[in-house]
Amino acid sequence: MEIFLQLDTWIALLTLTFLEIVLGIDNIIFISIVAGKLPQEKQRSARFVGLSLALIVRIIMLFGITILIGLTEPVIEVYEFKLSWRDIILVIGGLFLIAKSTSEIHHKIAQDTEEGKSKNKMITSFSSAIFQIVMLDIIFSFDSILTAVGLTDKIILMVIAVIISIIVMMIFAKAISNFINNQPTLQVLALSFLILIGFMLLIEGVHYEVPKGYIYFAVFFSLVVELINMKVRKR
Repeated sequence: MEIFLQLDTWIALLTLTFLEIVLGIDNIIFISIVAGKLPQEKQRSARFVGLSLALIVRIIMLFGITILIGLTEPVIEVYEFKLSWRDIILVIGGLFLIAKSTSEIHHKIAQDTEEGKSKNKMITSFSSAIFQIVMLDIIFSFDSILTAVGLTDKIILMVIAVIISIIVMMIFAKAISNFINNQPTLQVLALSFLILIGFMLLIEGVHYEVPKGYIYFAVFFSLVVELINMKVRKR
């Protein structure tokens, strides 16, 4: 494919994969909590099945949203200002990302954690655990799918990024959780990227084009600076 010969394609894929992995941390933590209530011999299977179903759910949602975004015929018209289903989804998605990311950053700054809320209920069956994992993944998937749509219009890149992120989560679920939890600034950085992407979706929804190259540069420049800071803090 010709798109894989372009530098922008690889930058977009790396950025998407990074964000999908970071955004999946909450999912990994939830899966770990639910699986931890099962008998020891079933926990690994629950994590594998849960993440496998998460992959299927995300790809289905990805195709569903991208189909709707392809609907460009105006459905709302006020004077000369027109909105299609694509515009409406971009505006709602942008507002959702801005609100959710801002809320998460505030939550982390305030350190308003609610650990242990779900520890009171014991799960007695494997199917019950999987059901909870899938239901929560639908919620967790929404922001990651909107992020993918905000960064690129190539469905193949979105699918590849989602597949890679889920495979990485399957292999390194425990290690990733520990790393992100020990580096809270990295998670805040990813949430800041989402606010930026949310604004971009919102602006595109009202018919203003934003060059995605600016977004890619901001993401990678900030990431490099944060990695340097992490290295300095270890000294």
